[in-house]
Amino acid sequence: MTLNGWLQILVFCGILIVLVKPLGAYMTRVFSGERTLLSPVLVPIERGLYTLAGTSEREEHHWTTYAFALLMFNLAGTLVLYFLLRLQDVLPLNPAGMPAVGPDLSFNTAISFVANTNWQSYGGESTMSYLSQMAGLAVQNFVSAATGMAIAIGLIRAFSRASGKAIGNFWVDMTRAVLYILLPICIVLTLVYVWLGVPQTFGPYIEATTLEGVKQTIAVGPVASQLAIKMLGTNGGGFFNANSAHPFENPDNISNMIQMLSIFAIGAAFTNVFGRMVGNQRQGWAILGAMGILFIIGVTVVYWAEASGNPIMHAMGLSGGNMEGKEVRFGIVMSSLFAVITTAASCGAVNAMHGSFTALGGLIPLINMQLGEVIVGGVGAGFYGIVLFIIIAIFVAGLMVGRTPEYLGKKIEAKEMKMAVLAILCLPLAMLVFTAISSVMPSAVASVGTGGPHGFSEIIYAYTSAAANNGSAFGGLTANTPWYNITLGLGMLMGRFLVIIPALAIAGSLIAKKTVPASVGTFPTDGGLFVGLLVGTILIVGGLTFFPALALGPIVEHLAMIAGQAF
Repeated sequence: MTLNGWLQILVFCGILIVLVKPLGAYMTRVFSGERTLLSPVLVPIERGLYTLAGTSEREEHHWTTYAFALLMFNLAGTLVLYFLLRLQDVLPLNPAGMPAVGPDLSFNTAISFVANTNWQSYGGESTMSYLSQMAGLAVQNFVSAATGMAIAIGLIRAFSRASGKAIGNFWVDMTRAVLYILLPICIVLTLVYVWLGVPQTFGPYIEATTLEGVKQTIAVGPVASQLAIKMLGTNGGGFFNANSAHPFENPDNISNMIQMLSIFAIGAAFTNVFGRMVGNQRQGWAILGAMGILFIIGVTVVYWAEASGNPIMHAMGLSGGNMEGKEVRFGIVMSSLFAVITTAASCGAVNAMHGSFTALGGLIPLINMQLGEVIVGGVGAGFYGIVLFIIIAIFVAGLMVGRTPEYLGKKIEAKEMKMAVLAILCLPLAMLVFTAISSVMPSAVASVGTGGPHGFSEIIYAYTSAAANNGSAFGGLTANTPWYNITLGLGMLMGRFLVIIPALAIAGSLIAKKTVPASVGTFPTDGGLFVGLLVGTILIVGGLTFFPALALGPIVEHLAMIAGQAF
């Protein structure tokens, strides 16, 4: 660990904090229906889309109607993407002549991109045509991110409105998220990436001859446009199989910093949106503070573990940190920071191979996802995820003082607690049950690339990544088999929609309650005590749930490494 390394981390954190308020203010205006600089251009388009959808910006829905619209839209998206992949070989914009994608892989991929997971059991440049990448995957990158943002804003309305029945209009919230936030920023980012050297072309793959006289095919395509939304929308699916470790997706340290900031920008800004809409920005800063504490702890552990390196290598006279699986142009610090950022958010893009990290270095990305990716989290998804833990924390605080728990004047009662617990428990259900089955099923074990605890980590990382809607892989696991494609797809569905529905039910319940004025006995939720309680609740719930499984994987691998055994 070096001073220069910490300065790079502090620069990232400083820029992110500077972005929170202006982006949060802009997003608040967008979702409140207020005029923005883009309104003269986009309002006619927006209203035209509402006409096509048979709705209007003045129409608002009960949470059940909101949820039904969301589910039907996502079902339609899944079917369209599935058939687009299955018919890829006969559709245009396929200069490399890619064949149709197989049934189980199409099932897995369609669910993956609709669920904002972007798990890839395939190599992008060797499997997907330009049409599939743009009209299929990139489109879902936009609308899946917008779906998460819509849920978050619906939940925020439940706390910000004194009482009512409607939480908003899904079609309006999603449309505004795409038109006013995701699309304009992505256009700017695409131009920046092209300027930095990222390809953006419909031309065919390039044939080159090496110095040895060997023919080589260099994959290119509409990379920059997909790169922009994959990061900003915390999707993570790379145009290339090597993802952001590929020089065409991530040419240098400037592009690397822009990508890391893109991953966190909207998720962090949502805390400011929350503070503004409830009339107290300190509430938003308190939530961001809790996220920040967990983030800094994770970065510290990973950076220390990777900078310390492997004692087995040290005993062989090879000093220095662990550079295995890392790009030289990013080094240990930027690889460690990127790994924590991408798993703290539901992004999954990688600029290094997580499976090549030390045991403790690989442990933190795993824990980040198992906590529900509430450390900033995905766009919208991170915010409504942490609200579930806030409800648990407030309930615990209420029990300690013998008072009915409340948050921002809304009483937290049995229904909200049941929904919060249901949403939180669905993640370990998908992660641990499928891991347990795959760990003993011979055909599933045959896909594991490494024996011992590291092999177990490959399996649990895959199902954790799927259920947490992250999409990153530990490496070493051959996941493109019918078993893994189907079960990982089911895990993605559970991790996405079994959290969304309870979150919307909570919003529907809370918005119907009248706001209770604060009193002397009200627990303050904008200070250090609340931040500590929230951080403690997240860590305790995560620890009680996942520690036994982690002990079988990265923890025992670390102890074995100290004893001189490698896997």
